[in-house]
Amino acid sequence: MNSAATATIPTATIPSVTTQGENSIGVEAIFQLLSQELQQSTKASAQNCHDVATRITTEVYRICSESKRIQASGAIENSAMTLAKHRLQQCLRYYQLGSNRGRVELHSTLSAIIYRYINPPQRQLSYQGRLTIIEDFLQGFYLEALNAFRRENQLGPTYRPQTLLELAEYMAFTERYGKRRIPLPGRQQQLIILRAQTFSQQQPPETNVDIEQAAEGSSNEADGSWEEPAVQQLRSTMATQAAPEPEEDTLRSVVVTELMDYLEQRQQSDCADYFSLRLQDLSTQEIEAVLGLTPRQRDYLQQRFKYHLIRFALLHRWELVHEWLEASLHTNLGLTPQQWQTYTSQLEDKQRSLLELKQQGQPDEKIAKTLGMSTAQLQKRWFKILEQAWEIRNSLVSGSGASTHE
Repeated sequence: MNSAATATIPTATIPSVTTQGENSIGVEAIFQLLSQELQQSTKASAQNCHDVATRITTEVYRICSESKRIQASGAIENSAMTLAKHRLQQCLRYYQLGSNRGRVELHSTLSAIIYRYINPPQRQLSYQGRLTIIEDFLQGFYLEALNAFRRENQLGPTYRPQTLLELAEYMAFTERYGKRRIPLPGRQQQLIILRAQTFSQQQPPETNVDIEQAAEGSSNEADGSWEEPAVQQLRSTMATQAAPEPEEDTLRSVVVTELMDYLEQRQQSDCADYFSLRLQDLSTQEIEAVLGLTPRQRDYLQQRFKYHLIRFALLHRWELVHEWLEASLHTNLGLTPQQWQTYTSQLEDKQRSLLELKQQGQPDEKIAKTLGMSTAQLQKRWFKILEQAWEIRNSLVSGSGASTHE
């Protein structure tokens, strides 16, 4: 084992915590666990793993020392170990995703949380317009998170993530930073939502942005504002993000934002809230607490959301969703050859004809005229066709009957 893995962590960097009992683990043991796991799971240098493990251990014990709940529990060391492992897994997850995919995942997660809160007053934003505002907001939020990371880890004002492991550490911190609960009168709210609401309220009625000028720099050499560090960093970030994103991540982001937009258009803001919380992998109890619902009310909301989700996936934007699921018409709706043969043999004659015309790329108006039905009837039949294929795919994944999960 590399000597850095067993190096003694400087006592000045870790708060002193004293616990008693047979489950006492100790600061050193947690640090050693983190350092060894990082070295085994990444290609980072021993020193890099040492530095990241030190920062995670420091943060964990700071939280444990400041949390009244943890202090009152009498199980400080156990809580510290659980928290340290959670931080470690978050960091490794972003590390495994890599620089580009990790950035896309973080951006998608935060965008989904704030989507419905980015709504400047007296402005009717289009779908694309809202995405542009979200991009503007998140650029500033990433800088805020970086400054918070420097401050909380006592790093210098010029610190920047240099290695993939440090970038993963920063992205994991940024996600947690955005999800922090801020106590408000009678409730709690996530920090990033509060920031997004403030940002929206401060937007002017109309904002014109010259993207080419922002990317290339001002044509006026006397304009000193382009030399400011924040502007230079924004230009650098824009250049970095110019690289094409993985197609599956781009499609996922589009599906999420369009579903949010779909729910908003149908005045289903509570369903949008529920969806946003589901994207954060919150438990049922946590969702009920955040939305202030009883279990019965939450169950009703969940069923209503599921109804709209199915309508969106099988009718409103079925082509987009099926492309994302790699279950388009070109791939026989994601079915195996044997399943496809069984599936088509079970269809009614008009359903089979409709499916064949769809595969030929015929427009709905022409298909409806060919089959002698109205557009509404065509959509109803098509919904049923996709639903049957959906059930077969779910049955394939679950190994049993059709899935009832969202």
